[in-house]
Amino acid sequence: MKFELSTKDQESAARAGKITTDHGEILTPIFMPVGTAGTVKGVHQRELKKDIEAQIILGNTYHLYLRPGLDIIKGAGGLHKFNGWDRPILTDSGGYQVFSLKEIRKISEEGVHFNSHIDGSKHLFTPENVMDIQRVIGADIIMAFDECPPYPCDYEYAENSMHLTHRWLKRCIKRFDETEGNYGYSQALFPIVQGSVYKDLRKASAEFIAEQNQAGNAIGGLSVGEPAEDMYEMLEVVNGILPEEKPRYLMGVGTPANILEAIALGTDMFDCVMPTRNARNGMLFTTEGIINIRNKKWEDDYSVIDTGLKNEVSNFYSKAYLKHLIKCNELLGAQIASIHNLAFYLWLVGQAREHILAGDFTPWKNKMTKKLMQRL
Repeated sequence: MKFELSTKDQESAARAGKITTDHGEILTPIFMPVGTAGTVKGVHQRELKKDIEAQIILGNTYHLYLRPGLDIIKGAGGLHKFNGWDRPILTDSGGYQVFSLKEIRKISEEGVHFNSHIDGSKHLFTPENVMDIQRVIGADIIMAFDECPPYPCDYEYAENSMHLTHRWLKRCIKRFDETEGNYGYSQALFPIVQGSVYKDLRKASAEFIAEQNQAGNAIGGLSVGEPAEDMYEMLEVVNGILPEEKPRYLMGVGTPANILEAIALGTDMFDCVMPTRNARNGMLFTTEGIINIRNKKWEDDYSVIDTGLKNEVSNFYSKAYLKHLIKCNELLGAQIASIHNLAFYLWLVGQAREHILAGDFTPWKNKMTKKLMQRL
């Protein structure tokens, strides 16, 4: 994997770059649609490419490991062949999912013992076997196995958790360096900065992660319930330390406003379930603001969803028709809304990139943040 920095904004830490993988190029800043179980919910690969213009999607190690299982994925020739996506893929390590299973997992130095949420069967994730699992899945970018501390947590817990994440990272790197990919293309490992909302811990973790000299770096443990101001403060600390010649990935974030602020603080890569999850509940992000399509005001609004986007779905279906579908729980409604919201998120980061390159990102960002978060 290679990262080239194209332009840096003069008034902020925002930057535009390009990641090159064996499955293609990714222009940054970038948003990555979440495909937890090998699918972005309700969206065909053709729509991901043509309508949404996704450049990279996510898979989830925990879910893919449990279903369909590694034998099926390996038999297909890796996740790219299994789901038919021929552009880059990133897999998270499964750490966040495992740690969210508070009642059915146990953390130790070895790793995490957990029970499957599907059938209760017992499993163990270690730094070593999580690397092996992600080798089998075959993503272009794979994540180190970390502990994501809850919010809020006390300083002692956050510090111990951070040091455990660092010790696990050393084991991840060792296993990664000892092994090869399964399918003839390269994979890149991203370590994850932790430290909760404690500035000195974030600083120490960022310094440790930077020293590992991997292809890129991730920032975890944010957008887990802390105030947005705390998230931005931690990002400023971390991005001031992580090397600028490597891409920076903020995991699990967020709203359009979160993404624009994080770009301004020097972040390059984002993922979040919000576009598709909110879509299924009738919330649309548009170039003019936020629409709750369930509201009565859209019942006889026959204008199309959003002329500010160029994808077919947003310019074909009316708000009135989409309200009808969502109200009736028709599958097509969730599909239309999901494609629209994802297209909006890719439009948003694409616009951010254009304005970074043009040199007017900061005034554009300040104007767009207010506009995009207003309720229509």
